[in-house]
Amino acid sequence: PKSWALTIAVGIIAGVALKLLMKAVVMPLLGAPPANPFYQHLVHNPGALPGMLFTVIASAGFGEEVIWRGFLFERIGRLIGTSPRARAATAIVSATLFGLVHYPSQRWMGVQQAFLVGLIVGGTYAATRRIWPLIVLHAAFDVFAVLLIYFDLETAVARSVFR
Repeated sequence: PKSWALTIAVGIIAGVALKLLMKAVVMPLLGAPPANPFYQHLVHNPGALPGMLFTVIASAGFGEEVIWRGFLFERIGRLIGTSPRARAATAIVSATLFGLVHYPSQRWMGVQQAFLVGLIVGGTYAATRRIWPLIVLHAAFDVFAVLLIYFDLETAVARSVFR
């Protein structure tokens, strides 16, 4: 990036805003429970927090973006092309696969959220071809999600718009 400070600031703001939008508006509209049942072991658990934060930054933020946006976009682009239509199709295919790999750990609600986030992030990557802002966004999204769970704020945020 030309400016790491700007990339990090925008990525963090976008990641937190996207998580708030998903948690307070989108997921309640899809019928998701207010608290993610698969990560409740993190609530007020200081022993689990550092490992989970490392995992979501390194594995999800960095790893998933490199795989799902970087690698997959390049491979699909070689198969179907790089026209705007082909990039849109690539974003949809990668978002679908990205959503599906979340099924084992988060079931259907995790698939839906990952698919929608994958569409947003994939569409952004298709338009900009810049991965670092998306790595920061994804890491911030997941770190904020973990902190909401840790501080037991998920239900309050999930019910902040629709009671």
